Amino acid sequence: MRARIAATVVLAAGILIGTTGCGLIAPQATQLQYDPSDGIGADVGEVDIRNALLITDEEGANATLVASLVNRGDEPHRVSVQYEGNAGKVTEEVTVPAKSSIVLGGDDGPTLTLREVDAQPGSLFPVLFQYGEETGAEMLVPVLTDALDEYSTLGPTPTPTPLLEPATEPTQTPEPTETPAP
Repeated sequence: MRARIAATVVLAAGILIGTTGCGLIAPQATQLQYDPSDGIGADVGEVDIRNALLITDEEGANATLVASLVNRGDEPHRVSVQYEGNAGKVTEEVTVPAKSSIVLGGDDGPTLTLREVDAQPGSLFPVLFQYGEETGAEMLVPVLTDALDEYSTLGPTPTPTPLLEPATEPTQTPEPTETPAP
């Protein structure tokens, strides 16, 4: 009888160790880096690029770059954003203050519109982020359309065309008149 109890205890201990041992060597999913949204991310020195994506119209000729740039450093950094347009390479620059972040394409941040590009919705478009002497990161940024409700206000604006001032007639201001005292 004691042998049977001992065998049961040894078997239970073996099963317990075998099933809990998997948790000791399995990677924790919460420790893995991933992009939780539609955009992608990269790190360039002290600057983190997060949730970078392009919002384009149906033709894909112009696109708005939407991204968060986070500067973890003690100095401001002038980040170059380079892409290939129909006329060749185009470089834009954005300054990210020290220990701060900016949102490109957001309501309060600067807007960076890529003009005359071939950024078809559903494709990946190469954009290079770089500053100073740091090695840049070329990212294949997803291209989405502004037809979705959540991106409808982020699409590229048409190139402004100068408006002609309408001709107006000069207006005459009436002469002040004196009112008699009561």
